[in-house]
Parts: sequence; C-alpha cells; structure tokens
Amino acid sequence: MNKNLRNLEHKFDVCVVGGGMSGICAAVAAARKGAKTALVHDRPVLGGNASSEIRMWICGARGDNNRETGIIDEIMMRNQYYNPHKNYFVWDSVLYDIVINEPNLTLFLNCSCMDGNCEDNTLTDITCWQLTTQTYHNIFANIFIDCSGDSILAPISGAEFRMGRESSADTNEELAVEVADNRTMGNSRLMQFRQTTSPKKYIAPSFARKINDDELMGRNPNLESPYENFWQLELGGMENTIDDAEEINHRLYCLALGMWDRIKNNPELKEKNMNYDLDFVAPIPGKRESRRYVGDYILTQSDIYAEGRFDDNIAYGGWGIDNHDPGGFDNKTQKPNVAKPSPSPNGLPYRCIYSKNIKNLMFAGRNISATHIAMSTTRVMATCSILGQAAGTAAAMAVKYGETPRDILSRIKELQQTLQDDDCYIPFIERKVNAASLGAEMISDMENAENLLNGFDRPIGDNDNGAVGDIGCFVELKFGSPVNARALRIILDNDLNYATGNTVERRVKHNMLANYPLSQEEAVVPITLVEEMKIEFSLSDGTLKTAEINNNYLRHIEVPINSEIISAKVTFTKTRGAEKVHIFSLDIL
Repeated sequence: MNKNLRNLEHKFDVCVVGGGMSGICAAVAAARKGAKTALVHDRPVLGGNASSEIRMWICGARGDNNRETGIIDEIMMRNQYYNPHKNYFVWDSVLYDIVINEPNLTLFLNCSCMDGNCEDNTLTDITCWQLTTQTYHNIFANIFIDCSGDSILAPISGAEFRMGRESSADTNEELAVEVADNRTMGNSRLMQFRQTTSPKKYIAPSFARKINDDELMGRNPNLESPYENFWQLELGGMENTIDDAEEINHRLYCLALGMWDRIKNNPELKEKNMNYDLDFVAPIPGKRESRRYVGDYILTQSDIYAEGRFDDNIAYGGWGIDNHDPGGFDNKTQKPNVAKPSPSPNGLPYRCIYSKNIKNLMFAGRNISATHIAMSTTRVMATCSILGQAAGTAAAMAVKYGETPRDILSRIKELQQTLQDDDCYIPFIERKVNAASLGAEMISDMENAENLLNGFDRPIGDNDNGAVGDIGCFVELKFGSPVNARALRIILDNDLNYATGNTVERRVKHNMLANYPLSQEEAVVPITLVEEMKIEFSLSDGTLKTAEINNNYLRHIEVPINSEIISAKVTFTKTRGAEKVHIFSLDIL
C-alpha cells in the first residue's frame, strides 16, 4: 500500500464481499439479526448480474408455488410497487434503498478487495481499494462471507476451491465429462433493444465481428420475443474467465455488435427489423462460472436428482440442469446448452456454504461447494439469494455464540427455525409454530383458520395450507395467561405463481424486462395481497394497543409487540383487488 494515500481501519462482526443478489441478502440478513455488518462491492451499483450494468432477470425454482421467499421476495415486491414500468435505474434504487436503510449495515461501493491476512486458518482482515475516494479500507471481521462470484477470498485466504469440470469417474455424474479439465461455462454481454414507430439505421464499428449464417447453430435472436436478451452470445469458457477477463470482454463486445449488425443490415432481416433500435449493451459480461469453494460437503448431480433430502438443508433449488458448452458461440458442433429438468424443489445443505479449511469463511452464490454439473442448477440468482440469506443468518448466529460457521452445524435446527420464521421455505423441514400460539384459543370467521398454525406458509401439493375469508374477516388469538411476545408474524398470499400462463405473464414472470416493446404493460402488485388491516393487542395491564397497516405490498409482515399480551386480533379490511382474503400464517414470536 502507498503510505501517501489514505488508509482507514474498520471493525465489523460480519463482512460480506460482493454486492450481487446473494451478497445483498447475506448482508441484510446478518444486519437484521444484530451483527454489525459491512457490504463491500467493487461496482458503483448493487445487483451483480441483475444490476443495470448487466441486466439479467432473476430466475429460480420452477413449478407451482415454488418461488423463493424471504428477503429476495421482499425485494421483488418492492420492485413491483416502486417500479411498475421495469426501469433499470429505478431497480438500482430499490436495491440501494433496502441496503442503506439497515442501521447495522455499512456499504462500501466502488471498493475492490485486493489482499488480506490469515492466522491459524482464520481470515483476520481484508484490504480493499476504493477507487472514488482513493482510499484503502482495512476491514477486520469475525466472519467473512464471499459473495463475489469469482471467490476473491479463496486465493487471499488459501481456502480450498475448484475451477473447471470434474470427470464422471470422480463424481459418478451422468453429465460429467470423461476427462477432467479447466474449462467452464462462458460469459455473455447481454443486449436490450427497443421497438419504435420509425426506421432506425445502424452502422457497425470497425471492430464488430462479421457473422455468417453457418456460425449460428440455431442461435437466431427473436426480436418478437419479450424474453430475448441474447444470452446465447457466449464466449470465454475455453479460457480462464478470471485471468483472461479483459480479452473475453473484448471478444464479446465484437460479437454483440456484430450480431446487431446482422439483425439490422442482413438483406433477409433488415426490413423485418427496421423499427428496432439498440437500447443497451452491457459494459461488463455476466459470468456463469469461475472458482467454486470446497466446503464440508460437495453437492453433486446425484444429490439434485435425489431431491436433496439433507438433515441440514437451509435453502433449495429447482432450476433445471443448465450446463453451457465452454465453446459457446464458437462451437459449431454443439448446442449452446444442455438443459434437463430436475426435481423442484431440491434441498441444499448448510455444509455447502462454509469453507472446509478456513475457519471463519462462508460463501453464497454461484461459488458454493458444488460440482460443475450441480452448480449449473444452483447458480441462478433467486437460488443464490436464499443461500445468501442463510449464510448471513448463520454468520450472525456464529457471532452471537462466539463460534465458527462449522460449529453452527450443531445448532442447525435453530438456524432452520430462524430462517423459516423469516419466511424462508425449506423443503422437507417442518417449521415449528410458537408454543404459546398453539396453546391459544383461536376465534375467527375465516374458513380453515386452523391452517394458520400448521407450520406451512404456502400451498404444497394438493394442500392449500391457507385460510380464506370475506373482506373484513378477522383472526384472534386469546391466551389463557399473559405471554411475552416480541412480534406478531403474518404471512399473506402474494401469488407465488405470478399468474403465469396468461396475458399477464410477460410483465410479471421476471423482475425486469429483457427488452422494450411498444406494447409494454404496467406491472402490478399481486391482487391477492392484503393491502389494509387493523391490529389490536390486549396487554396484560388491561390496556389496548392498536395499529393499522395501510398500502401494504409485502407478503411477510412482523408487527412489533415487545410486551406481555393476553390476546392479539387482526381484521383484514382491504385486498389489492382479490374478492377474498387469503393468508397462510398468523402467530406470535
């Protein structure tokens, strides 16, 4: 470090490196659990592959009622409310807002992790360079969580990691290669276009790649599709996606503008596409794969196909096996990817998100402890987000108990319960409802009100697991003796299927648009949500405490109590448009 430049020292309980979706969820979760937390991000905006700089929509588990909840759902619902026209600069502000409003969370933007120190297999501190302020930030923390994607803390700390493809003999995976190599899935520089009402000319720069028809191998962009984002313009998997990043970025830029040149100026395409204009080309590539950490367990394709029924599950996946050929666009003999369905949901174990050999290092995102093939399904951002929330929650627990992340494995039931109370669904693991709630007398005019205490916060299979009532319906819990309650927990219905399969699909299937058609519709908050409710608490001293919630757009609500109460009553007075009130849980914490 240059001694003439400013050098600041900071001490935190938890330090998260990487401000993509997994890093945001990890940092917010740790901060909300009381840990003094730092979030270090090397870009000017948050979101990683989902940010306005790269613009990949957030994907996750497939299948009915399998959408991820918790902090990522809170973010998505905020976006539906604040950003109905799916503007990427508003989306950036949604992410920024949720981070800076956490009192225990300090954000370092434009700040690159460049070095660190380890003692006794423990990462003590990291050194980061903040370009905008020309300042070195030396950050000490009890627990570090690497959500950088490229696993920058692995070479800094000496943590075990893998990069490349394992052999089928090593992993016994159907889709693994016969001989292990260092190849990975490649990168894409995504593009967006805008439909206009008049012809738009395009003159390609000198460096644009000339694309011949025989190079396409079925990679024909469809400008009439609302989901076209040019992901198939993929390169870099044959090289090292870290060491060779700048050269790969240049080749992708040439390829992207060459493809747009073909779309606009090919004699067979130009008339059809004359009213389309190039609206955006990502300044940096979106990465699919680089370093993967080695944890106490390495997830495999066999685990995914067996539904991941682990005792230490803390999250789940459900995107299909989606393995991209390393050759990408340059491979003239292979399709862009091998896509195979996999069980959804499939559990993901805690042992995959902490380091095997560095005592205080955790990770979340596409860099978890998984084989190349298993990572091809866990790498999508909604899955990464709930892994991030699990890592942040576990890190805060480790700080609370003065333990290592591995030690928290002995407290796995507490971690699972905490995540479930925070509306993180964990397949095959039962959420235990507060004993005081189970012992209360429930009075309600809702149908199936008993479901509100069954521990299931979403429909599962043929079981709705919810209660239904007319607008103005109520639920009251009466306790036989005063109980000390921290909060009232309510889980509402925000349509976990986003009404897919009808005309609304285009605007709500993804958090953001892939392109901008003339017929763009306005997104809406799901009509199934309760918008207004009245809450009454009878305190043990005989007083009545009341609260009202108006203009609600969230699924998970916690109303602070922090008192002894003898009853709690909620009256649901207005929905976002649904004729009936539909809720899943109501209990005290």
